[in-house]
Amino acid sequence: MSDQVAATAAIERLDVELGARSYPIWIGADILQSSAIFDATVESRDVLIVTNDRVAPLYVAPLKRALGERRVELVELPDGEQHKTLRSVERIIDALAASRMNRDCALVALGGGVVGDIAGFAAACYQRGVDYVQVPTTLLAQVDSSVGGKTGVNHAAGKNLIGAFHQPRGVVADTRTLTTLSAREYAAGLAEIVKYGLIQDSQFFAWQERSVDELNARDPGTLQAAIRRCCEIKARIVSEDEREGGVRALLNLGHTFGHAIETAVGYGEWLHGEAVAAGIVLAADMSHRLGSLAAADLARIRQLLSSFGLPVAAPRIGAGRALELMGMDKKVVRGQVRLVLLERIGSAVLRADFPQSELCATLEQGFA
Repeated sequence: MSDQVAATAAIERLDVELGARSYPIWIGADILQSSAIFDATVESRDVLIVTNDRVAPLYVAPLKRALGERRVELVELPDGEQHKTLRSVERIIDALAASRMNRDCALVALGGGVVGDIAGFAAACYQRGVDYVQVPTTLLAQVDSSVGGKTGVNHAAGKNLIGAFHQPRGVVADTRTLTTLSAREYAAGLAEIVKYGLIQDSQFFAWQERSVDELNARDPGTLQAAIRRCCEIKARIVSEDEREGGVRALLNLGHTFGHAIETAVGYGEWLHGEAVAAGIVLAADMSHRLGSLAAADLARIRQLLSSFGLPVAAPRIGAGRALELMGMDKKVVRGQVRLVLLERIGSAVLRADFPQSELCATLEQGFA
């Protein structure tokens, strides 16, 4: 069945190679309606769809049809980062228990990164782990958060402080769903695309610079090419470093600064991709201060993010508050903040060997 799916026109398949936990990433238009793809990806006969109240009216009906004769139940969460909490996880587990679903059930996460993270964490917890499938409907989720098995929820002290690594059984990225995104949500996803070019592929970054008009216009072919390249990079990194012991940390470029922004202003006030965009600029600025990133490259990064309508300046939360929140970042070791910084466009490194004065100078300029 999977060979039949892979041969279908306009559908691409990538694989995250993790031995017994390997899984496919399907990318294409209208594949959310493909019963063949879900038959190839979802083994369970009992399924709980987890979505939110904005996505449900758009895509639950075709997804249910694609799931065929399975027993399908539904949980609708309220939309927004502010609902990425243990209470939402509890609602999912309550629904699983009320439906008397056992360890052979599966969750299907239908929505953006918030839904995917919450549903994945619930799947990791329920009966010590059940299957789940990611069906990302935002650009940010399709290029980044749906792949790699990071699941979790937020805490008042910091973003994603509660979570687990739990790989999905598959990812079904239907590019047609991107037509229903708001301009702001769509732009937030472009920030993560920029990140992938910066950390590992300078040619991909240059391609984005040449493709600004097509990406802003949501040209289907250009978008699918961008999604595929991001997923290729992430699949390779996750296959090499599943639990972020090394190279996978590079995927957090801009995130240490960005998570501080999200926590300080209140979850949902800035979209994740918006905070990452501002965080990327701060990381690039610090890289330039340390002498590793050329001024011309810093200008290119600012320009590309700006051309996508993304913020390149952080909110004025104060350098002290920013440093306090960065101290709760998951990359902190023995009290030392570690940052993903740029050697040049297309090459990133994880560093802790920087003078504290340079970090403070970056924070003073960026947040004060």
